[in-house]
Amino acid sequence: MLLYVLGVVVVALGLAVSIGLHELGHLIPAKRFGVKVAQYMIGFGPTLFSRRKGETEYGVKLVPLGGYISMAGMYPPAHAGEGARTANTGFFDTLVQDARDQSAETVAPGDEERVFYKLPVYKRIVIMLGGPFMNLLIAIVLYTVVLCGFGVYQYSTTLGTVNECVATDASQTECTAADPAAPAAEAGLRPGDRLVSIDGTEIASWDQASGIIRSHPGDTLSFVVERDGAQLSLEVTPLLTERPVTDAAGQAVVDEDGKAVTQEVGFIGVGPATEKVQQPVTAVLPAVWDNSVAVGKIIVTLPQRLVQVAQAAFGGDERDPNGPISVVGVGRLAGEISSLDAAPVADRAASLLQMLAALNVALFVFNLVPLLPLDGGHVAGALWEAIRRRFAKLRGKADPGPVDIARFIPVTLVIVAVLAVSSALLIYADIVNPVTLR
Repeated sequence: MLLYVLGVVVVALGLAVSIGLHELGHLIPAKRFGVKVAQYMIGFGPTLFSRRKGETEYGVKLVPLGGYISMAGMYPPAHAGEGARTANTGFFDTLVQDARDQSAETVAPGDEERVFYKLPVYKRIVIMLGGPFMNLLIAIVLYTVVLCGFGVYQYSTTLGTVNECVATDASQTECTAADPAAPAAEAGLRPGDRLVSIDGTEIASWDQASGIIRSHPGDTLSFVVERDGAQLSLEVTPLLTERPVTDAAGQAVVDEDGKAVTQEVGFIGVGPATEKVQQPVTAVLPAVWDNSVAVGKIIVTLPQRLVQVAQAAFGGDERDPNGPISVVGVGRLAGEISSLDAAPVADRAASLLQMLAALNVALFVFNLVPLLPLDGGHVAGALWEAIRRRFAKLRGKADPGPVDIARFIPVTLVIVAVLAVSSALLIYADIVNPVTLR
């Protein structure tokens, strides 16, 4: 139980630090560009601790599910000529004006030029992308530690298993007298043998060895293996067998009728052993990219995935291990990882770091979604302003001024409500039907 709690605490602290650095990514350029920042807060709700340094209050709040910095003048005032609020003002118009009023209250006398909305477009984009960029940087650092420091398990050129026979029934768990001997066992190959060469070709990877075997059914191949420090030469003849065709993602390829496509390949009845190998630095960015693409796919298909989560939560369906989970689910997985007695301590530490790296990738990608209140929404507003001003200049018209993103407050509230409901659903699902390692 202690190890379980330790895993939860480690990931919780790591997530809190990630959120803090995300907000720091906004804070540093904001201050550098002269914007007045009244607050830098980790979490939401009542303040647990705060301290003022200069004009900024730094603190921690009760609910550690995010953070924010409070910049002066996030929203521009209403355009000249817009009607004042009256008793007949609509509900949504009232929300928009309230947002403008609250933004105006953050601008003290003398600070009129230190507001966010008056910054050049590129500076606003730098400020808003500073947070996601910080998460990306954290992910790169953590992936570097995991891949280059701890290493990852991959197939080696050492035999891990050698089948004694070729089973005639796929459901068999043991060989029978009627089953023919597997070519590898018949030739004398044993678990622990390291492949040196096959048919004169030096073997550098398991995929290379597997490719040679698969492409030579019925041909006698000369295997050179290393066993107990000495090299042995053995003759192995692969059998012809039918195997399903898979794509680059490892998924079975099907034909127009939905049937699995198969091909005839060579087979000798061996499997590779795994070993931990430290990866080159060049493997880090591709790993971060693959993780980012996976998160992007989850976001694009989120409505469908949330339906599946609801079916799992209320109908007992099996949870998708690659689907969305809440912070509760992340904590449970962290606890399970840290309490795996069978796994070495280094492997458990690497898994927790990789989990934190994946969380930072998720924060990076999710915050780029071009919808308020996410960072990407402010970036989209700034880009639209630049485009609008450019077209006005080309057409010889007056500068249209800043984009009034306060008009999107009603949409923002809807998005916040959707995110809140989605989070509640995920938390409930992670309590009653969680994703587990087993």
